[in-house]
Amino acid sequence: EVQLVESGGGLVQPGGSLRLSCAASASTNCMGWFRQAPGKGREGVATITSGGTTTQYADSVKGRFTISRDVTQNTIKLQMNNLKPEDTAMYSCAASFGSCYDKSKLLSADFDYWGHGTQVTVSD
Repeated sequence: EVQLVESGGGLVQPGGSLRLSCAASASTNCMGWFRQAPGKGREGVATITSGGTTTQYADSVKGRFTISRDVTQNTIKLQMNNLKPEDTAMYSCAASFGSCYDKSKLLSADFDYWGHGTQVTVSD
């Protein structure tokens, strides 16, 4: 059982930045960030491969969000810049023993483990 713990959420004004972190209790292969806004379905935000060399992004965040990975610490981060009100959601970290060199896991959310999430609110 791999445990995932997210941190870094909060309230930020439009145009601001936040950085989310996710710590895993063991090493895995693909890791990613997903979000779910009230009344909406879960949306894949970004994924990253085990070595941190290949990333995938949702079109809605491309150019504003950056996912990164520290393989020595079993952590991933999500740097979110130029935040918009529509980015408001519960953000969850996910981990899989499968790979993610393409967008299939981003779209399917086919992950083995999930964190409890951290709330991000973008508002004046």
